[in-house]
Amino acid sequence: MSCISRPALRRYGVISQCNCHQLIPQSSLTRRCFHSSYPNYTDGVFRELTEQRVRTPWIEALRRQQAEGSDPTKASGKPEVLANRGLKLKRMSDSYHKVILPLAQDPWLLDTYLNSSGHIRLGTIFMDLDALYKHTGDSVTTVTASCDRITINHPLTEICDLELSGKVTYATGRSSLEISMQVAKAPKEGENIKNEDVLISCTFTMVSLDPGTKKPIAVNPLIIETPEENRLFALGERNSKIRKQRNQTALIKHTPNDLESDLIHAFWQRQLLFHDPHDSLRKPENVHFMDTTRLQTAMIMQPQFRNRHHFMIFGGFLLKQTFELAFTCAAAFAHARPTFVSLDPSTFQNPVPVGSILYLTATVVYTDPPLIGAPGETVDAESKYTRVQVRVDSKVRDVEHGRSKPTGQFNYTFTVEKSIRVMPRTYQEFMMYLDARRRAEQVKESVKEEGLGIRPEVAEESVTE
Repeated sequence: MSCISRPALRRYGVISQCNCHQLIPQSSLTRRCFHSSYPNYTDGVFRELTEQRVRTPWIEALRRQQAEGSDPTKASGKPEVLANRGLKLKRMSDSYHKVILPLAQDPWLLDTYLNSSGHIRLGTIFMDLDALYKHTGDSVTTVTASCDRITINHPLTEICDLELSGKVTYATGRSSLEISMQVAKAPKEGENIKNEDVLISCTFTMVSLDPGTKKPIAVNPLIIETPEENRLFALGERNSKIRKQRNQTALIKHTPNDLESDLIHAFWQRQLLFHDPHDSLRKPENVHFMDTTRLQTAMIMQPQFRNRHHFMIFGGFLLKQTFELAFTCAAAFAHARPTFVSLDPSTFQNPVPVGSILYLTATVVYTDPPLIGAPGETVDAESKYTRVQVRVDSKVRDVEHGRSKPTGQFNYTFTVEKSIRVMPRTYQEFMMYLDARRRAEQVKESVKEEGLGIRPEVAEESVTE
């Protein structure tokens, strides 16, 4: 096919101007071009956000690094940013940024966001969200430290233009900052977004590092000017305290509490009954051992998914990959189509270098209603719906497979229209189960406090997946 002009696609950033006339002799200009599609330099996110994320072609960044003879994944030890560089107070509005995804207007752009069943792929939206930030400037390295939560507020029931917006809502002048973002149905010109039009709300914690030392460095503190900004700042402060408390009480550091120990003992007793030939109780068909739910993938990290600092993979790509594996794991577990509910508190532990091998392992670690409730807890055993929490652990190895390190843990919750339960049976699985249970209880409290969340039967109407 000959090269055809696609002004709408070019305007929305899906394709770039064809430059064939610059690549072939003048005498050949009358011939048609070999390619029928237009070049796209990096994969996965909307062009406007891609250009904000990646500003130098990979080959230029690679040659510069080779000429310098340095390893970009290691600290040079020499500070590149002045610690006392006179940071000024910034307003929340200074970091505000929004992008319109014209999905209803542009079928070719929509093509890149749809899955096989015609649903909008949430994983691709997650990639866009992680690229939507600005506050610290280009002199420092800004990385995603954690995703505190991604919640579906109201299901999207039709294909429409989407507005992605976000701003820094918590920064005290230290190295970390919290970014609050939302995805909403794009309003008509001159109108504001209504609460019922908000599809997704989420918060990310970013950390700023000195490019040379790879150590945390201070960022601009925020100035609070309105009651709404004060509310958002207080919410960020609360989230920061919750993260610290969660780290202090983590099961990797402390033994389970009394209630959790009783729960482990109850599971152990139930297992004995399942295997006792003199007892009529047998494992129900809707109960599955945790180790049977596991799914794994491995992939090479290509430069098309790099962050703005070139030699590491950007967090949005990891969110997309872990989400889609978690969705697959939940579907395989339930033999039903899962509906996404939330991404619960998740962490990015170590950066993922370009060219490395990423290993992902997804496991169903908790179901609600549970098979066995804690002492005093009421369990709705007849519930039509089950919430399935999937944990995705990631680790990275170099190509020679000589070194390995964990890179993050991601916790996704889905709803399925089915009564199904997961059961741990080793000590490690019990710890994973208890950790997931804690997250589920914490999310319930937060959702109740903020008035978020949707009923499972309403979520089924969504055109996102």
